[in-house]
Amino acid sequence: MLELLLCSFFTILPDYIYRRYGEGKRLGVEIGFYSVWYELRYGITACLMLTVGLITVIFYFHPSTTNVTGYFRTVPILPETNGRVAEVLVEFTGKVKKDQPIFRLDGRKSEAALEVANRQIAEVDAAMVVAQADIAAAEGQIQQAKGAYQQALDELATKEELQRRNPDVVAQREIERLRNVADGRKGSLAASEATREAAQVKLTTLLPAQKASAEAARNQAEVELSKMTVRAGVDGHIEQFTLRVGDVVNPLMRPAGVLIPAGAGRQYLIAGFGQIEAQVMKVGMAAEVTCASKPLTIIPMVVTAVQDFIAAGQVRTSEQLVDALQTGRPGTLTVFLQPLYEGGLDGVTPGSSCIANAYTNNHDRLAHGDVGVGSWLFLHVVDTVALVHAMILRLQALVLPIKVLVFTGH
Repeated sequence: MLELLLCSFFTILPDYIYRRYGEGKRLGVEIGFYSVWYELRYGITACLMLTVGLITVIFYFHPSTTNVTGYFRTVPILPETNGRVAEVLVEFTGKVKKDQPIFRLDGRKSEAALEVANRQIAEVDAAMVVAQADIAAAEGQIQQAKGAYQQALDELATKEELQRRNPDVVAQREIERLRNVADGRKGSLAASEATREAAQVKLTTLLPAQKASAEAARNQAEVELSKMTVRAGVDGHIEQFTLRVGDVVNPLMRPAGVLIPAGAGRQYLIAGFGQIEAQVMKVGMAAEVTCASKPLTIIPMVVTAVQDFIAAGQVRTSEQLVDALQTGRPGTLTVFLQPLYEGGLDGVTPGSSCIANAYTNNHDRLAHGDVGVGSWLFLHVVDTVALVHAMILRLQALVLPIKVLVFTGH
């Protein structure tokens, strides 16, 4: 309607002025209800053609869309293991900080495993004390065996010396007996030394390895026990948290709830423009939006990214061939919009529906001066008609509360 009124000032109005004052025809007499088309046919035809052309130029070079939403990602609240809820530590809704406990599972099994691991460590510590006592006992046995062995050697040496001086004093059988006694006591000494070595190896190698295994088991039990308390991974807001004591949660099938990260949906908006505008949408274009959750407000934005793919053409691997007919309606060109000024989306509820305009700017091309007269005039027209689209957006922002509250009754 606004484009039609604008075009009529340059077509129908001059035609009427010429008919009225140039030809002397009067409205309601020569120019009546049934003769309007015949009398103003040139103006009406030119007005319609100019209106269609103007609308085409406006909506092509200054795209508009109502498919604008502040999308936000939610983080599922999931335990790392199955379990039954023993305690809920937050309310139905509220803010949480990173690492703040949310709920706790029944951890009696993990607590028992931790207690077993602690007992095993205590057993190993006790075994180390016993091993030290065994080493001390082995040292004593070694000293005793050395004394007995030395005594046997001394007695053997004495008997051999007596036999050498007088063979009739000591019998050969007695010498052999003493030699056997010395060999036996030497074996006892070696056995005592082996016992000490075994105790030392046990104290320095076996028991430390067993203690390390027990400590690893304790650490594993502590980790499993820590999993019983589910904590917030990021700062955020918990909404509709209906988990209660006694519920069974499963990390694959039954999440406990959702956590909305702080600032989610407040950094940018995602808009879906028509595919025909793919050649016009560029990074850096100025844009404006008005949102239902913040009515009567125009928010200046800037295009920060244009997705190179249209989601409607996505194909997933399956056992069936894809038929183009299965694609329902054509997809849109995904564009990311960020506020031109810091805090521009303050007051806009994440997930809110918005209306967006993007504006083509040819100032750099015009300032360069390397354009023909026709291109110069056309680019000026393109930049000028952006004002019309900006006015339309402001009318939409003005009418939106009336449309929602009065005509839809919401």
